[in-house]
Amino acid sequence: MFAGDSPLQVWGPDHLRLAVDAACVSLWSWNLADDRFAMDERAFGLWGMQWAEAVTFADLSTHIHPADRDRVQAAFTATRSVPGPYEIDFRIMVGDDIRWISARGQAAELDAPEAPMFGIFLDVTGRKQAEEGNELLAGEMSHRVKNLLAIATGLTQITSRSAESVEEMTGQLTRRLISLGRAHDLVRPLPGEQGKAALLGDLMAVLLSPYEDTGAFSGRIRVAVPRMGVGEATATTLAMVVHELATNSVKHGALSASTGSLDVSGRTEDGEVHVTWAETGGPELKREPEMAGFGSRMIQRSVASQLAGSLTYDWQSSGLVATLVMRQDRMGR
Repeated sequence: MFAGDSPLQVWGPDHLRLAVDAACVSLWSWNLADDRFAMDERAFGLWGMQWAEAVTFADLSTHIHPADRDRVQAAFTATRSVPGPYEIDFRIMVGDDIRWISARGQAAELDAPEAPMFGIFLDVTGRKQAEEGNELLAGEMSHRVKNLLAIATGLTQITSRSAESVEEMTGQLTRRLISLGRAHDLVRPLPGEQGKAALLGDLMAVLLSPYEDTGAFSGRIRVAVPRMGVGEATATTLAMVVHELATNSVKHGALSASTGSLDVSGRTEDGEVHVTWAETGGPELKREPEMAGFGSRMIQRSVASQLAGSLTYDWQSSGLVATLVMRQDRMGR
């Protein structure tokens, strides 16, 4: 019932059905005596099952994600001895899709343990995907901040080698940090049609400009890639690749040594673009660095999904040679 300006009104079955439909709620009941589930038509659609008068809990369990199955079975079994409301979220498999379901219900009272239980299913896939996206974004932001701190440290060390005074070091470091900001502005997604006209060579030059010495070792970074445009999504992925490689180089590779140099070259072949990152003159590697951290895994996934490509590493005695392969028809995105 509800009170308002009009006389007291009563919720009838039709009103309740309208509310249930509006909320996209699926209804179910569970008869503990014979382990039979009765569900409405929307629930069968949610689970990707053909409608039936009733199904068993075991039938439903075969559709629950293997990683969640034991947890869900234990939770539902516990409701037989713990009266009151309960809620549990879990994944189900519908064909090739994975859906998140929130099951909410009312457990039987202790004095009537065999009484039917009633509850609802809610499709919470969108909310769960948003939560996973937020977690991924938080992880990426943490990774980016750590990388930026490492970059700032590396740039300070590079600048200190060629500067002869505090004033000169301050000026050089400031210019490099400004260049780093320009690189981020270039690849930052912009509204409308902006940000879609960057050339591959210009992008590489801007992204690498913060790492270039302006003193005695100026010119040790060389870029020679085919002339082609890149879209904003491609530019963002390439920026992640370049910053990851450059950060590692500043920490361990050619850009950490005054004698080091970097050549970035490219070519097209059979509808693919091959970009080679070749370092020479860096410190001798005592062991091959592990490229299995969060940033490296994120980059590998981005290269594969966005560019239909791959990124491989070859740790040679002269330095790292990394090869980025991209499908040319994906680069304009």
